[in-house]
Amino acid sequence: MYTEQGGEGADLLLLLHGMGATGAVWSPLCADAGTRWKGRWLALDLPGHGGSGTQDSYAIGQHAASVARAVLPHLQPEGRLVVLGHSLGGVIGLALATGWFGLLPHRVFAAGIKIAWSDEEVRRMDSLALQPAKLFATEEEARERYLKVSGLAAVAGAPASVSARGIAHGDGGWRLAMDPRANAVGKPPLSELMALARCPVHLARGGNDAMVTLEQTRSLDAEARDLGPHGHNVMVEAPAQVWDWMASFS
Repeated sequence: MYTEQGGEGADLLLLLHGMGATGAVWSPLCADAGTRWKGRWLALDLPGHGGSGTQDSYAIGQHAASVARAVLPHLQPEGRLVVLGHSLGGVIGLALATGWFGLLPHRVFAAGIKIAWSDEEVRRMDSLALQPAKLFATEEEARERYLKVSGLAAVAGAPASVSARGIAHGDGGWRLAMDPRANAVGKPPLSELMALARCPVHLARGGNDAMVTLEQTRSLDAEARDLGPHGHNVMVEAPAQVWDWMASFS
């Protein structure tokens, strides 16, 4: 599994990106880690995304098991594990909070989780998972598609670093680095995961996130935060807001 890391200390901040993206979306947030986080940080590309390998199943449990195996060697007995997940990464964080996968976080933060899923949306994702990767003639076309799929196209002034590893080149042209089968993640059992959590879990959303409302988020966490007038990728648009949110629980 592809990982990037930094910092020093016993505590570890695990950063989990959303569907279609890569761990590079955390680069604006990690730029301030030296002053905002007393410990190490680890950002990885989820299975089937970016520089990480593929796997046979992309169910939430399979994601969580793969992430746990990658993270365990980085844990120190005297340190805390804090998870910060975005969208799909937030759901994986909730799964890790159950303690079922060989590690138990000290605290989990999840921003921008999509909570309301229609049957049509689930069918559409399953259909996408069966389609072959679309090929593009040029790198620029593939990059534009990646930015759209990951929601980064809507973030004005986003640094180029946030789109790293989002596309790949192979026989026949350029394509998204994401394995199309990773779309078959299914409708996550969010209420059940929240009920099973064995550590504190905190939810939030950008105030302009079109994928989830604050009311929906507070149906799972009554104290869920609105992180201000920002979109789905709030950690790219306003990393300081995310740091402040986490710091309020330290």
